[in-house]
Amino acid sequence: VGDGAPSGNYGYTNSGYSVYEEENERLTESLRNKVSAIKSLSIEIGTEVKNQNKMLSEMDNDFDSTGGLLGATMGRLRTLSRGSQTKLLCYMMLFSLFVFFVIYWIIKLR
Repeated sequence: VGDGAPSGNYGYTNSGYSVYEEENERLTESLRNKVSAIKSLSIEIGTEVKNQNKMLSEMDNDFDSTGGLLGATMGRLRTLSRGSQTKLLCYMMLFSLFVFFVIYWIIKLR
């Protein structure tokens, strides 16, 4: 080997090789820390997604039950509107008279 370097270490001195090895170790540790942080973040995201899916499922059930209640109420209104108009007018007059007497009674007590 005519360059003056010993043939056993292929041109690397012991101190130069250890510098590269230390840098590799430092970079490996840095990469390990970053991977660990990403792993914990992805686990937290997964947990949050599960919670959000559960909440959406509960909201879906609530909306279904509310839709059923609203449908039943609309059916009752249709039944009421198909009935006799004089019967509806009579109910409205009785309700108005009731409200009038309640207001009159409240004013009279003051």
